[in-house]
This record gives sequence, C-alpha cells and structure tokens, in this order.
Amino acid sequence: MDEQVQEGMVMNVNLYKVKLKIWLMNFSSFLRDLMAHRAAFLGAVIVLICILAAVLAPRIAPHNPFQADSLRLRLLPPFWARGENAFQILAKLGKEKFSYLLGCDELGRDLLSRIIYGARASLLVGVLAVGISTFVGVSLGAIAGYYRGWFDNVFSRFADLLLAFPYLIFAIFIMAVMGPGFSNLIFALTLKGWVEFFRLVRGEMLSEKTKEYVDAAKVTGQSKFIIIFFEILPNIIHTVIVLATLRMGYMIIMEASLSFLGLGIQPPTPAWGSMVNAGRAYMLNAWWVSTFPGLFMLVLVLSINLLGEGLRDILDPRLKID
Repeated sequence: MDEQVQEGMVMNVNLYKVKLKIWLMNFSSFLRDLMAHRAAFLGAVIVLICILAAVLAPRIAPHNPFQADSLRLRLLPPFWARGENAFQILAKLGKEKFSYLLGCDELGRDLLSRIIYGARASLLVGVLAVGISTFVGVSLGAIAGYYRGWFDNVFSRFADLLLAFPYLIFAIFIMAVMGPGFSNLIFALTLKGWVEFFRLVRGEMLSEKTKEYVDAAKVTGQSKFIIIFFEILPNIIHTVIVLATLRMGYMIIMEASLSFLGLGIQPPTPAWGSMVNAGRAYMLNAWWVSTFPGLFMLVLVLSINLLGEGLRDILDPRLKID
C-alpha cells in the first residue's frame, strides 16, 4: 500500500514537472513572438515603464506632489523655456537650475511629480475596472452561452439595454447620482463595462460547445462546470485577454474624462484628467500645465492599444494559420 502511495506521489510530481516545462516553453515562445512584433514590443516596454514609475513614485518623484514649495514658483515654465526671472527665483529659493523639469502648476507644485503620481490613479482605475468587468462578463457570458434559457434571455436583454446608452453619458449619470469618489468611479465604470466581455464570451461559448472535444468531455462524465471553465474557456481566453488589454486604454480615457469634469478622482490627489482641467485657464501663457499630462496619457493609451493589437496577432491561432 505504501509503495502504491509513493508511486502515485512520484507520478503527480512528474506530471507537475511536465506541466511546468510546457508552460515555460509556451511562455518563452510568447516572449519571442512579442519581441518579433515591433509595435507590440514597443507598447509593452512603455507600459512597463509607466507601471514601474507608478509603483516607485515615492522614490523617483523629485518633489512632493501635494505640497507647493513656494507660490513664487507658480506657473514656472519647463527648464528649456525659462527666462532670467525664473532662474533668479530658483536661485533665491536655493533650487538647482534644472529643478522642476516640466515646470510647475498654478499652485507652484512640481508638474513632473504630479504626473508620475497621476499614473498611479490611471493604472489602478484601469486595472480594477477591467478586472472586475472581465470577471463578471466572462462568468455571466459563459453560463448564458452554455445553458441558454431564461438566464441567457434576461442578461442578454439587460446587456442590450445598457448598450443603448453612450458610455460616458451613462458614467456621468451614475457619478452624478452617487457622488464623486474612487469606489463610486470603479462602480460606474464596471456597471456597463462587463457588457462587452459578456457578449464576446457568450458568442464564443455558443460556437465552442458544439465541437467534438466538448462532446468527448461529456462522454467521460465531466460536470458542466468543468466543461465550461476548464475545457471551453481555456480555448477562448486569448480573445478575452486581447479585449481586456484594449479596454484598459478605454477605461483610462474614461477616468480622465470624469476627472476632467470634476466627477472622478478628487483634488488634491493627482489625476491626469483633473490636471488637464486645471490648466485650461492658463493655456495661452502656461501651456505646459495641461499639455504634459495630456501627452503622457496619450502615450500610455496608445502603447496599451499597440500592445493589445499585437497580442491579438500573437495569441489568435487563426491569424497564425493565415
């Protein structure tokens, strides 16, 4: 009996080793394909840099993003656009010549530091909103597509109803009812964000459940839960990953839009949308207050979209066959 148990343990260990080896081979193949796809690799590098900057913000930010060093630094230009007066102010305050590289805002706060901290808000909102939307949409879509019946009818009609409302108008209405705040912002974005994942997974599930490998799983006596989440879902997960990556950039734009309107992340917490809004009144004489946060947001969202398009080319087996 002990020998059988030991043999079983050895077989399980060997099975895990084989699975780990296969996973490492697939991951290395994915990395090679990613590096070969120039646009996707460039997007991945920029996104990784933004994530590292957000995580390491307390260490790499040159100044406190919440505190103004001096009101005399109000609307200080970037280092390449400064005149003698700006350098004289920095000299009197004991600051270095190249301090405040991107200038200061209307309260004398370092713009670069606030942009770095603003990446935290944008990425966190994007990850949470997309993560919750993906979980809800995939779960409901998988169940609706496999079982059909009243469950599918109810949630499909509810999804169609939500699609009738423009996303931004819908989010503004929810935020106006619930009030500004981080948790309310996540709720407003996910209340409609799950619909795209629901429709995608439902359609894929309707197609996949008629294939032979699903019939084979039924013959072996596997439960419907195992068939849905361990047989069918792994075969369609690449489409979910691509959609989630692309929706990440959209969620960042939505967060910035709501913050721009004063319904998202509230001051003094740095957020790119509210920073763009704060600089509107100074566009003629202090263009950098709005321009630099907008440029950083543009670069991040463009990089996420490039990465998403690259993942579609890499992960979709039908495109590889073509």
